[in-house]
Amino acid sequence: MSDLNKVMLIGRLTRDPEIKEFANGGKVAHLGFVVHNRRKSAATGEWEEAPVWVELKAYNRDNGRKLADFAGRLAKGRQVYVEGHLAMEEWTGKEDGKHHSKTLVYVDALDFVGSGKPREKEGPADHAPGEHVADGPAPDHAPGEHLADAAWEEEPLAAPARPGKAGRKK
Repeated sequence: MSDLNKVMLIGRLTRDPEIKEFANGGKVAHLGFVVHNRRKSAATGEWEEAPVWVELKAYNRDNGRKLADFAGRLAKGRQVYVEGHLAMEEWTGKEDGKHHSKTLVYVDALDFVGSGKPREKEGPADHAPGEHVADGPAPDHAPGEHLADAAWEEEPLAAPARPGKAGRKK
C-alpha cells in the first residue's frame, strides 16, 4: 500500500496573511491557523476546546490557480476550509548555525466557510465568492458544506442481519 499525505481542516486565521513575492513573479501567502479539538478535562470532567496552532503556506501555481492571491484577500478571524499536505521545512540558522525544522501544511485548496466575503484588497477576485480554489478537480460539495455535516441528524441504523439465520429452514 502506498502512503497518503492529505490534510483537511476547518478553522480560523490567527493573523492577516503575509504575502511574499519572488523575483520570478511567484507568490506565497504565509497563514497562521487554529483548529480546536474537543476533549474532556480530567480535572473538571467538563468538555473543553484545546487549540491546535498550524502554519500554512499557499502558493500561486503554474497551472493558473492563484491560492496566494486568494489567501491575501482574507483577514484575521476568518473561518476557512483548507485542503493540503504536510511538509517538513529544514534550514540552518544564520545567527546560530544550528539545524532547524518545522512541520507545516502546504495548501492545495482553500475555501471560505460561513457568511461574508473576503476583503477586497487588490481589486476584483479572479473567482466568484465562495468558489473553491484548488490545484485539482472541483469538489463535489458546496462551499461550507463540511461544517453542516457535523450537525446532520443521524438516521438510526437498521439492526444487522445475523449470518446464517436468514432463510434458514428447520
